[in-house]
Amino acid sequence: MATADTVREREQTPSASTPRSSSEERRVTAWIGQGVIVEGKITSAQDLRIDGKVDGQIEVGDHGLIIGAGAEVKANLAARSIVISGAVTGNVTAADRIDLHPAGSIIGDVVSPRLVVADGAMIKGKVNAGRPRT
Repeated sequence: MATADTVREREQTPSASTPRSSSEERRVTAWIGQGVIVEGKITSAQDLRIDGKVDGQIEVGDHGLIIGAGAEVKANLAARSIVISGAVTGNVTAADRIDLHPAGSIIGDVVSPRLVVADGAMIKGKVNAGRPRT
C-alpha cells in the first residue's frame, strides 16, 4: 500500500520523457574556474574550458579546449580544436584547428592543419600550420 510520502515522491520524480530544465541537464563541457589552480596532468573525455591557472599538461583527445581570457596556462596542450583568449606557455597541438583571439598569446611551438590568428594576438615559437600540398 502506498503512503502519502511515496505518492508525493512519484509525482515529484520526472519521468524519462519529461523535458528537463537547462539547470538539470548534464554539463557537456568541463570547466576550471577563475579561482582554481591546477598543478599536474589534466585528461578529459569531454570538452574543457579553463579560466583559471594550470601548470602541467592538458590532453582532451578528440574534444575541444577553450583557454579563457583571464587564464594562465603553463602546459603542453593537445586537443581536436583549441581556442585561446588567455596566456599559454607550452606547445600547442590541435588535430583540426587553433583559434588565437586578440588577447591570446602562445609562447611555444604550434602544430595544426588550420590556424587562425586575430590581430593583436602573439605567438613566440615555431609554427607548423596547413596541410601538405600535393
